[in-house]
Amino acid sequence: MIRLFVAIDPGEEVRSRVASLHGDVPGARWTEPETLHLTLRFIGEVEGHVFEDVREALHSVSFEPFEVGVAGVGHFPPRGAPRVLWAGLEPHDTLRALRRRIDGALSRVGVGQEGRRFTPHMTVARLKNTPPRAVATFLTTHGLFRAGPISVDRFLLFSSRLSPKQAVHRIEEEYPLGSGVV
Repeated sequence: MIRLFVAIDPGEEVRSRVASLHGDVPGARWTEPETLHLTLRFIGEVEGHVFEDVREALHSVSFEPFEVGVAGVGHFPPRGAPRVLWAGLEPHDTLRALRRRIDGALSRVGVGQEGRRFTPHMTVARLKNTPPRAVATFLTTHGLFRAGPISVDRFLLFSSRLSPKQAVHRIEEEYPLGSGVV
């Protein structure tokens, strides 16, 4: 079994700016700057033959390059004890359209829809026993955060291996944009 997701690499400059959000939040395990990414679609664990089908199907996604900016911060879940701090993306119909194209390619090879609503973001930290007041302070301090733009000229298929400290991501395939019509 291999755990897969489709993502955009925000580039070194944006990763560095987002990493500047790291700070004094008790119980936060900060995402290493080199692993920051924008997940377009979490696929989950698949068998080897499905992995090959996914890898090939994503080559059918045709889309023109575009840019998107990083805007604001938030947390998941939106209600209850926060477990994740994130940096958000500007509202962007083009990003959502790319996500729909990826979903279409995946559904043609039998990969079901993701159960969660698509909320474009980059995970900044995972939280454990973090006081709500510390989360509120983080949100207030960084609420107007901006970075970018991110030049979206490709998307990537990653495999992910979970470890006690942090997930280890590996690029399995790269899909350049610009070879078709939006």
